[in-house]
Amino acid sequence: MKATKSLLGITTGVFLLLTASNGAISNASNLTNTENKNAIQSSSEIRVAAARVNNPAPNFVAADTNGKTHRLTDFKGKVVVLEWTNHDCPFVRKHYGSGNMQKLQKELTGKGAVWISIISSAPGMQGYVSASQANELTKSRNAAPTAVILDPEGKIGKQYGARTTPHIFVIGKDGNVGYMGAIDSIASPDPADIPKADNYVRDAVNSLISGKPVANSVTQPYGCSVKYGS
Repeated sequence: MKATKSLLGITTGVFLLLTASNGAISNASNLTNTENKNAIQSSSEIRVAAARVNNPAPNFVAADTNGKTHRLTDFKGKVVVLEWTNHDCPFVRKHYGSGNMQKLQKELTGKGAVWISIISSAPGMQGYVSASQANELTKSRNAAPTAVILDPEGKIGKQYGARTTPHIFVIGKDGNVGYMGAIDSIASPDPADIPKADNYVRDAVNSLISGKPVANSVTQPYGCSVKYGS
């Protein structure tokens, strides 16, 4: 499988994400200059993904924001969604502000899937929060993840090669990665695009629950870069 190539370009007040595989362009010209600055990191900080579709998902052991320890291997036999998030990212705000992410969380966990939100923002970087702040965000947004894990050292994010917020990985009942990429097919920060987009995550989870192949197992993630530390 050939790796999808992408080119990130920055112009004043404009954030463009060009996906070479399908020519899709996301124009975030409605963002402020500060948001644009926070939305991009040096490509040298993007790590090569360790996660590979149809291969075992990298295991991790981490405590959630309520102090409960989770091991990925504990969820074998269930479909698991890993969602990289950053509440200050306009692309994340698109899905949470509209209620789309919360709806998806409730729908899929209602079908037996496990949903883990992961925050890999380093201290002092955009999106960094304490455990109590993360819990308040979950409550105030009426979000419904199974757990929220803080990853300020970026260990889990780098294990998976998480590049953007959101960036989503779906793990099948067999413990193998079944899907990795974007939440949906329209790479923009505009909530009006949500009803028009194909939701890759919903499709992947439904396929894996029913034991069917995932039609689009790898897609180009879009959003703000994960704010890893040095």
